[in-house]
Amino acid sequence: MEDPLPEQMRSAGTALLTALDPAARESAMHSFDDEAARRWLEYRPRPRPGVCLAELDVTARKAAHRLLATALSPSAYAQAMAIISLEEVLDRAEGWQRGRHSADYWVAVFGDPARDDRWAWRLEGHHLSVNMTVVDGQVSPAPIFFGANPAAVRYAGRPVSRPLGVEEDLARALLDALGPAERAAAIIADEAPADIISATRGRVDAPLEPLGVPAQRLGPTGRALLDQVVALYLDRLPPELAIREATRLDAGPLHFAWAGPTHPGRRHYYRVQGDDLLIEYDNTTADGNHAHTVLRRPASDFGADVLATHHQTHHH
Repeated sequence: MEDPLPEQMRSAGTALLTALDPAARESAMHSFDDEAARRWLEYRPRPRPGVCLAELDVTARKAAHRLLATALSPSAYAQAMAIISLEEVLDRAEGWQRGRHSADYWVAVFGDPARDDRWAWRLEGHHLSVNMTVVDGQVSPAPIFFGANPAAVRYAGRPVSRPLGVEEDLARALLDALGPAERAAAIIADEAPADIISATRGRVDAPLEPLGVPAQRLGPTGRALLDQVVALYLDRLPPELAIREATRLDAGPLHFAWAGPTHPGRRHYYRVQGDDLLIEYDNTTADGNHAHTVLRRPASDFGADVLATHHQTHHH
């Protein structure tokens, strides 16, 4: 059965460009071969390639959201919308001093989805970066970055808003399921790093060290929970892509690493690594109430996998 996702994405990308006026289209469109712009990754509030949603009319903004929705599962799309809305919450908490706003997200298209066999797109802003590459009818996902500040808003101790709560809770359940030896191997540092270690680099060239505890050392409960953590991040993708990525990872080893205190409310970090997989989570600023998460495919980010196949095919 043919995968409908590439055509859905192509249709949504074409509809977006059609909805833009000429000036906005010029800002949004870039050459696919512009590696610096296409491999851009920035989850801080900085200028970035593309056109800002704040500059678009309602029709064009909705077209951008529909394109974003092709790349995310329903639950991940809801997370993304919650992340975007937190800009207004954060602006209030900062005394309205920095002018943060929920339309400060940018969409960029690389190549022409209506005509080209290689094209890509990104929707990105503060705490959100979704990157998709489409080559010869194959969609290559990642990096996908979700953050949240504040990570949790509470009323009387109960969460009112906690967009990345499952990402923390599942990893804590995994840590709690480890025996003493496995926990000692998993905890790689008493203090968490300042941020995700892969940061905004366009390429992650080597596994992050130390690796932590290997999956084969975990008991049945620990291994099941590690699989749930991986599935949670893969399930940010539409089902077709999530299943493909899960199949791709089946044969490879996994490692789980934790840094920082193990009790809630303190600054902490974890990561999962496998063959062409890097998941990172940190909650290390604002006294443990400012979270970053990323799903990366170090050898395949920004479509490197489908581009390699494309070049081999066209070379021969």
